[in-house]
Amino acid sequence: MSNPKNKHKSNTKGKWYCTDPDDEDGEGCIACSVCYSGAPDFFASDDHGNAYVYKQPTTDEEIELCQEQLELCPVNSIGRDAPEE
Repeated sequence: MSNPKNKHKSNTKGKWYCTDPDDEDGEGCIACSVCYSGAPDFFASDDHGNAYVYKQPTTDEEIELCQEQLELCPVNSIGRDAPEE
């Protein structure tokens, strides 16, 4: 599970995020390109190939696409904050 305390500094504000490659828990991005290849409208890469969320999904279809990337991430670097209750 991604660590919300180690979010990549380039993530856009919102519920979805990628973790920093230097995540102490070993779940930081490894620049595999799965998410930004699979959902390029929402994920991008920094100068080192590490992923971050640059656009938050809003529709059910967009959320489903981002959820697929979350599930495909080999190191659990993609996260989604729990909804506020």
